[in-house]
Amino acid sequence: MVFEIDMPAWAITAIWIALFLFLATLGVRFSERIGRRIARIYKNRERQPLTLERQMTLGSIFAGTVRLFSLTAALLAILALFVSIESLVWMVGLFSAAFGLGARPFISDILTGFTFITENTFSVGEKVEMLGVSGVVEKVQLRTTRLRAPSGELYILPNGDIRTIRNFSRGKFSQVKVTLRIHSSDYDQALSLLDNLGQEAVSILPNLIEPWKVLSEGELGERAALVIVAKARFGKGADMTPRLEALVQQRFAEAQIDLV
Repeated sequence: MVFEIDMPAWAITAIWIALFLFLATLGVRFSERIGRRIARIYKNRERQPLTLERQMTLGSIFAGTVRLFSLTAALLAILALFVSIESLVWMVGLFSAAFGLGARPFISDILTGFTFITENTFSVGEKVEMLGVSGVVEKVQLRTTRLRAPSGELYILPNGDIRTIRNFSRGKFSQVKVTLRIHSSDYDQALSLLDNLGQEAVSILPNLIEPWKVLSEGELGERAALVIVAKARFGKGADMTPRLEALVQQRFAEAQIDLV
């Protein structure tokens, strides 16, 4: 014996709406997990290994994409219950044109978020400077990037406004500058000593990348100023500065060149 339930049309429509909303809620609920899963698949297809920070960045952006797709699909499915497919296509086209004109910043933010995936400009955990704000990247989403300043404030920056990015975590070297003030009578001797010592210092100072350059600062008078400009391994500039100064002072003392 088969029982047939005669439900009114509004009840069937309500059930479909509830189902679509439930599926959209599931998509939003599990977007982070799905995003991490897609990031792992992307990682396995990459020829070069991805860092943990890069995986977190990709997972965050993929999660935002899943949320946007879930909500958009649910909205279109609900609209399809009330209008025909032809009318729905017409409405979507009209809405897209109006939305494109009125929400250009929003679209720009999302497109820039997708760009971050392919170009790998920065990743979660890196120290950067963008829009005049310096800090550590906490989260990269489709529309915004979250930046934690050294003083503790959280900055939420629209992706579409980010044009210039200074990435402190991907530098190739750190610059070291040491100024030496000497008597003008020792200028030629000091300059020759520093030129020769620059070649030797590469083997003495392990963090020195290449021989340093010596520049003259100001005009010659009773006193002269020589500036040593050196390249240290990235992040080792502060550690190498006192070692460089100590080496120069030792060689100047041996050559009887007095520092003013």
